[in-house]
Amino acid sequence: MSIWVLGATGRVGRAVTTRLLDRGESVVLVGRESARLREMAAATGLRVVVADTADRIAAAIEEERPAVVVNTIGNYAESATTIARACLPGGHYLDQAADLTAVPRLLALHDEAAAAGSTLVTGAGFGVLATEAVVAALCEGRPVPAGVRVDAVASVAMEDGLLGAALAASILDVLTTGGRRYRDGELTRSRIGARAQRLLLPDGEHAAVSEAPSAELLAAHRASAAPEVSAATAMMPSSPMTRAALPFAGRLLGLEPLRRFAIRQLAGVRGKAAPRPRKHSWGHAVITWPDGTTREGWLRADDAMDFTAGVSAEVAARLARGEGKPGAYTPAAAFGPDLATAAGGEIIS
Repeated sequence: MSIWVLGATGRVGRAVTTRLLDRGESVVLVGRESARLREMAAATGLRVVVADTADRIAAAIEEERPAVVVNTIGNYAESATTIARACLPGGHYLDQAADLTAVPRLLALHDEAAAAGSTLVTGAGFGVLATEAVVAALCEGRPVPAGVRVDAVASVAMEDGLLGAALAASILDVLTTGGRRYRDGELTRSRIGARAQRLLLPDGEHAAVSEAPSAELLAAHRASAAPEVSAATAMMPSSPMTRAALPFAGRLLGLEPLRRFAIRQLAGVRGKAAPRPRKHSWGHAVITWPDGTTREGWLRADDAMDFTAGVSAEVAARLARGEGKPGAYTPAAAFGPDLATAAGGEIIS
């Protein structure tokens, strides 16, 4: 049974492929026709499928019926449902989406996937699982809490190269979505960049975090059923003046011509190789129950991109072994909080 890795020449795609090969899995590389894809195929001896759009990838999946598809191509709001549906019936799918557009769309396929005997997992990376696993672990066996706050503190070593259109679109989507928070069990608008605070991390380092719309918010709500949930990230600007300007920037970039222009400009930005800014990446959750009891927990990982590759490889291997339950899930909902430790993290509570 083969596992197809879409976007195989990208950073996460390469890392997932390496981890799967180390496990002895049968891997097929899928991507655009390029020198990098040919070089990777020559170096690994793996078969290649050339397809450059979601529709063409879906057509290839429907024809060849791989057991598992790992989608690392990004722009999940546009690509995920088309590719995931092509895996039905019987095939399985996962991606690393972490936004409030793509993740709900994939989860909305739950009944369709369950009827087809397929498992779809979205958010299979540091984004979503790092905080979801902590919430699930802290809430296990306990009554429904009154409130949850989660914080994602990713630390990533940068590679030399262009930012790319997929990541640029994801960054712009955060701004144009605006702030979100659960109040009385309902997803409501809030101010992006709100509730800023400086976290003292368990290893003695600090990180500035503030609220942002992300799938961590949705996953924490689903894992806890708490009526009040907020999610913050260290990826937001730390300057108060910059945070104050974010709502205006988001409304402006919501205009489609400006959004397309901004994506083109941002995609062409070339980053320089740099070490990760902190020794560890952290997922954090604070849970409060109606009686006033509070519990706090952390997930510690190393480089967040490496952890993402570990999560995706672990999920893909489990799906290939037939361990998934039919339907559409976030990762801890599919496999429990221990998935995070199997992927190289450590939960501290």
